[in-house]
Amino acid sequence: MIELPEAVVLSEQLNQTIKGKRIKNTFAASSKHGFAWYYKDPADYDALLKGCRIESAKALAGRIEISAEGMVLNFHDGVILKYYDSLKAAPAKYQLLLVFEDESALVATVAMYGGLQAFPKGALDDDLYYDASKRKPSPLSKAFNYGYFLTLFDEKNLKLSAKAFLATEQRIPGLGNGVLQDILLNAKIYPKKKIGTLTETNRRNLFESIKTTLQEMVEKGGRDTEKDLFGHPGGYKTKLSKNNKTLLCPDCGSVVIKETYLGGSTYYCTRCQKL
Repeated sequence: MIELPEAVVLSEQLNQTIKGKRIKNTFAASSKHGFAWYYKDPADYDALLKGCRIESAKALAGRIEISAEGMVLNFHDGVILKYYDSLKAAPAKYQLLLVFEDESALVATVAMYGGLQAFPKGALDDDLYYDASKRKPSPLSKAFNYGYFLTLFDEKNLKLSAKAFLATEQRIPGLGNGVLQDILLNAKIYPKKKIGTLTETNRRNLFESIKTTLQEMVEKGGRDTEKDLFGHPGGYKTKLSKNNKTLLCPDCGSVVIKETYLGGSTYYCTRCQKL
């Protein structure tokens, strides 16, 4: 799933590979997927994008936004993006295919669910999730400081678990179930611990962990559970994820528990993250 580190890495790679190229053709929804979300009718994408020059790509929280002469492409959630120097190398099945004038291609496929939206600039501004991704400060930015972080602890959130606090309601856009596992381990906080019970030290540790863990993930090219624009796994070795086959904590060697909680897998160390 695209979360903040992958959005940053993929956006940088897109700027290095497709920036300045013109779109020759667009093919959308050729392979049906029940949980691929488009903007209005994907059959219109070719007419909307034909001839547009790619201006830039940027990360918006856990989204990737590509600007192309008044048009916008927005990818999020379980979208997998891959670039091909030659159209001949592109796969036969996909949810979106951009063919450029030099016959290179950008292919988007959807794993579980994901958004592949092409629309005129400004057309999606009333979408709450999209608006939050643009409006709220990135944890990687200076604007996301400790003072701002404390404003997230309002009365209605204090009964939430640490996992729910971090990953729901777009409190911190771009931070999801994948990255929060290592964030909570590094902060030594149990995923089900109520936010209202955190001490000042706990809150400070959680804030620092959000900043430093995400920064390390970006610097190392994303998580090893995800792939970049060329199909290579990220260089950040996740501590708590499906890649931890031993279910032992890499920090202390204690047993790691894997549970289903709040609609997804949750990992925690029985020693480092005691309730």
